Amino acid sequence: MSRRGLPVTIVRACLRGGQGGSPTAVLEEAPLSDDERRRVPAAIGTSHAVFVSVRDSRQGGPVVSLRFFTAEGELPACGHGTVAALAFLAERAGGREYQATIHAAGRVFPGWSVRENTQVNVAFDPGPVDLRRPTATECDLVLPALGVTSGTLAPGIRVASVGRPRLLVPLATRSALTALSPDFERLRAACDRLGLLGCYAYSVPTPTGRVAARMFAPSIGVAEDIANANSTACLAAHLADQGISDIAVDMGDSLGSPSTITATTQHDASRLLVHLGGAAEVTRGIRMP
Repeated sequence: MSRRGLPVTIVRACLRGGQGGSPTAVLEEAPLSDDERRRVPAAIGTSHAVFVSVRDSRQGGPVVSLRFFTAEGELPACGHGTVAALAFLAERAGGREYQATIHAAGRVFPGWSVRENTQVNVAFDPGPVDLRRPTATECDLVLPALGVTSGTLAPGIRVASVGRPRLLVPLATRSALTALSPDFERLRAACDRLGLLGCYAYSVPTPTGRVAARMFAPSIGVAEDIANANSTACLAAHLADQGISDIAVDMGDSLGSPSTITATTQHDASRLLVHLGGAAEVTRGIRMP
């Protein structure tokens, strides 16, 4: 590491109309301990940090390994971190199109991007989604902590996993979503007890597939996430059973940083395929002591 400090690139992932997005710290792989890695997002002022290791492959472009950290520790997967990493790599590579093979959380999957002016439009396959109905205990512990009542809850609550399980909580209206004010200490205790990553509350989709959502994950050190792409993949898999194959999810409004994540689904012979998409922009580079 240079005496000048560790180079960190800040990428705004999952922009909406070129604005907002989730600031994410992107770093090239360095000889750091896990404890040092989890200090990065707290020191930089981002919710997440992603560490990128690239090696060239003669048979199909770069092979990229990703590791994701919050202040609480390592995550097995991070959707908006993947968007940020691919935007970072595309910016560094130059050219209009970029494609790589991604290794993360024991999975290997393609990621690709197209540059348009200062933005990079990214897409990738987040992997298979597991869905199940929650138990009565899960609902009884989480919903009151989240601030959801029987009058605001819509049908279709699910536990969904792509890496780690989280609760998908449908609300009848956008106004009910906006009004949520969780008890974060109580929510963290419930999620810790149940082994949940957090809670992804969302409004019932419009006929065009537009959704608003908020992700609360105090157990990983993120009270509310500006953008959560993997939870959007979980929602897309759930809504596919209702005949909805394309969604655009708006997040971050309550935090003053509007973000949008898109997802499309289709069935192949073996499983439901989900493609996540988001626009990103590399904003600046800094050095962390």
